[in-house]
Amino acid sequence: MKTLNPALAKVLKRLHYPLDVILTCVRWYVSYALSLRNLEEMMAERGIAVDHSTVHRWAIKLLPVLEKAFRCRKRPVGKIWRVDETYIKVKGQWKYLYRAVDKDGNTIDFLLRAHRDKTAARRYFEKSIAHNGVPETVTIDKSGTNLAALEAINADREAPIKIRQSKYLNN
Repeated sequence: MKTLNPALAKVLKRLHYPLDVILTCVRWYVSYALSLRNLEEMMAERGIAVDHSTVHRWAIKLLPVLEKAFRCRKRPVGKIWRVDETYIKVKGQWKYLYRAVDKDGNTIDFLLRAHRDKTAARRYFEKSIAHNGVPETVTIDKSGTNLAALEAINADREAPIKIRQSKYLNN
């Protein structure tokens, strides 16, 4: 049997359910549009008595640790990025979703923000670069905020990131 990530093992240490039950509930909760009560009912059908609030506590404890562990094992992405932002509704509120893919279509990173401004765009680019390395070229739409953020990042760098602006090339 493989050993667990130390951070994950520390979180799981005090949980009293089998590991496969905990991970199944958390996975189903984040992967599918299931409510916590749906998960409680599905586990009951399988003979496992678990309360919906317990599943919620598992998700709160495990998801940050799992995200960190999975990010370490993420495959490297390409050096040519296509960046876009869109407006989506999250829990009844409109948010901007910044996202990027490489030329092979692999997701580089994403970020939800309340505002679409230079600060949000710069935060997104800094986060993406920190997790995935510096790109050679970034293709953006005609958004002035993305351009301003990239120019601000380039001002601090010796080798600037090449910026391509095209209305439809980033899609």
